[in-house]
Amino acid sequence: MPDPAALGQPIQQLIAALGHWIVELPGFIEAAVERDPRLGYLALGLAMLLENLIPPIPSELIQPLGGFLVQQGRLQLLPVILVGTAGTVLGAWFWYWVGRWIGEARLIAWIGRHGSRLGIGVGDLARSRAWFSRYGVGLVFWGRMVPGLRTLISVPAGLEAMPQASFLLATAAGSAIWVTALTLAGRGLGAGYGQLGRLLAPYGQAAKLLLLALALLAAGLLLWRSRRRVKAAD
Repeated sequence: MPDPAALGQPIQQLIAALGHWIVELPGFIEAAVERDPRLGYLALGLAMLLENLIPPIPSELIQPLGGFLVQQGRLQLLPVILVGTAGTVLGAWFWYWVGRWIGEARLIAWIGRHGSRLGIGVGDLARSRAWFSRYGVGLVFWGRMVPGLRTLISVPAGLEAMPQASFLLATAAGSAIWVTALTLAGRGLGAGYGQLGRLLAPYGQAAKLLLLALALLAAGLLLWRSRRRVKAAD
């Protein structure tokens, strides 16, 4: 039998390497800017793309650095916002397609196997999809401005087959606001741009707790309605 400690060691090394890479990321971006501002824009956009593909990378670390470089006159404000927004949208689009790949067929099969234990049927999936069709644009738009939720919101949008154009529009709009705010904050804080993550932490935690409470409430209502229908059928 494999030793759990031995199995966990590579994971710990990977996490440590990722943490080291995240710490070094601002230095890589600044080095690219020193070499050529165009490379700096590319590095910033790629970093924001990776921030969405690898959630531990915080946008609160990357985009404010762009604002700081704008303050120093090494980069221009509008291109910094544009490349940051583009990287964010591309990363979110990837997770949207992960949700689409999981798809309705796999979800229906999973509900068919396990849904009865939770009191959930295939009909509930249709109602969930109708609910997301009604409110999904707002969820995606506002979700792009909540640290910790920004990446995750794309997966249910894909699962619920949210129209791609609506998803991209809501994602681009919400991301542009978030990226602009972070960039301007970084420009305003100057060399203290690294403090922004700490300042935003309480906001992100409160928003995630609120959304979790709403999700649990919605799930509870769904289960209650499903059980009522089962009892009525009996």
